[in-house]
Amino acid sequence: MFSPAVEYARQNQPRFLAELKDLLRIPSVSTLPQHKSDIERAADFLASQMRTIGLEHVEVIKTAGHPLVYADWLHAAGKPTALCYGHYDVQPPDPLNEWTTPPFEPTERNQNLYARGAVDDKGQMFMHLKALESLMKSGAGKLPINVRVLLEGEEEVGGEAIAKYVKENPQKLKADFALVSDTEMYAPDLPTLCVGLRGLVYTEVEARGAKVDLHSGMYGGAAPNPFVALAQIIAKLKDENGRILIPGFYDRVATPSADELRSWKSLPFDEKDYLEHEVGSSELTGEAGYSVAERTWARPTMDVHGMPGGFVGAGAKTVIPAKASAKISMRLVPNQNPEEIFKRFSDYVKSITPRGIQISIRQLSGADPMLIRTDNHYVQAAKDAMKEVFGKDTVFIRSGGSIPVVADFEKNLGIPSVMMGFGLPDDNLHAPNEKFHIPNFYRGIESIIRFFQLLSH
Repeated sequence: MFSPAVEYARQNQPRFLAELKDLLRIPSVSTLPQHKSDIERAADFLASQMRTIGLEHVEVIKTAGHPLVYADWLHAAGKPTALCYGHYDVQPPDPLNEWTTPPFEPTERNQNLYARGAVDDKGQMFMHLKALESLMKSGAGKLPINVRVLLEGEEEVGGEAIAKYVKENPQKLKADFALVSDTEMYAPDLPTLCVGLRGLVYTEVEARGAKVDLHSGMYGGAAPNPFVALAQIIAKLKDENGRILIPGFYDRVATPSADELRSWKSLPFDEKDYLEHEVGSSELTGEAGYSVAERTWARPTMDVHGMPGGFVGAGAKTVIPAKASAKISMRLVPNQNPEEIFKRFSDYVKSITPRGIQISIRQLSGADPMLIRTDNHYVQAAKDAMKEVFGKDTVFIRSGGSIPVVADFEKNLGIPSVMMGFGLPDDNLHAPNEKFHIPNFYRGIESIIRFFQLLSH
């Protein structure tokens, strides 16, 4: 016999999905100013949902950027307190012509829900609210544990407002652990908990040569070219074997334990399939001597994302640009420190800058790497809840990505995060045709229900 809360969730699946579609229709793109009113609409929609569920102290909190949404229910005396986190902002939908159906018109195909934000993170964040609704409506308005909910609208643009809020409000956000559903399962039907995240240092390097753009016929050979300078700098950041050449870069890198490496080897991974269907290149690159899991989860990286500047229009324009820039980031692993790595990167770039070029380097964002102990009570309860719902043992993985707020919770609130995600590797996060597997939406709700119930014992 299922618990009344799980029964409630199952009976209300069509409504839960319809309400998620209403949220997905709101184009809450945080990086584009023209969507500011949509962001506010999404925040109000979620606040209204929380009031309907029966959560208390619901507020839409104005910030210097996009609003936060807060609510709580704190009447389970002697029981633990969860801080449920999610984000309601989404990435821009471009390129639009690659979507099979419009990005803000949620569409069901092959048991998947296609829309921008379906899995990152509206669908996953919405599972928290629907699990809380199921528990409250089937439990005479009570929850088995205490809950605070904090949702943000800036995760896709750096999360500055929530970082500031968490730092300034440790008492208001007092909890025993955070629940974060913004990660993925390792494979379909394989319950997965993410216990590690890489950190991030994202920089912009600007090279300046002449005071104005110059004619390459009249001045070529005498005037410095910022693009050539950047190409020379970038070429010296990494060798042909994938090793980063910044002095001291690897000094603090922590190696995964033998147990962790063994467990990664047992995961269902097909390198050929990964190469052909996920990456889609002729071969995989990176540091020699490390598996794909190690390279993407436990080794630091350096990547170039874009080089704006100069002439990029149709046809030819013989110009030596006065300035050019490159966006360069580094993913960090446990024990690496973002501030220290940014300084090492800056010092090294300055030391290899060609003559005649002025270089300026700024950090656009940063995040600490995170590793969560798997022997803590909350991770164990989450593991048991997911095993119950999926009927399979839960596996522990790391993620190559960064969720800066997880580090903020640890640093400012002193709490671990349970990263219980239900996305799939082919869900097209940040890409056209983003989707969420509908059975995972329902199983996610049930897993969270069972997780909170197990914690109440």
